[in-house]
Parts: sequence; structure tokens; C-alpha cells
Amino acid sequence: MASDARPDDTRQWSLESLNKAYQQGYMAGLTGQPNSQQPYAAEVPAAAWEAGWEDGHEQLLRQQKSA
Repeated sequence: MASDARPDDTRQWSLESLNKAYQQGYMAGLTGQPNSQQPYAAEVPAAAWEAGWEDGHEQLLRQQKSA
């Protein structure tokens, strides 16, 4: 029974916790914070944070273009 999954890959993440990570990332991107400030060690919430950061950063760039 070999498994390539890391221990934190098997943890069940709630929609609420992933939404929180996304929102934190979105606000970080929207306020111009660097992507390197991603605070999560586990892969799943880190990916949610990064997706939020990308969306927030994209919104920041749109706002700067229209200003």
C-alpha cells in the first residue's frame, strides 16, 4: 500500500477555511503586497491564497490603469 500523498494532502479542508485563505490572498494582492508573503505551509490553503492573490493583484492593476 504505497502512497505518494504527503500527510497534509489528506486533511479535509472546509469551504470556510479555503474561502478565508482566498479572501486573505485577495486582499494582499489588492493592497500590493508581494506574493512571497503567502502564509500557509499546507498545499491546499496555499493554493487558495495564491488564487486570491492573483485575482486581487489583477484587480489592482486594472484600477491603476484606469486612474
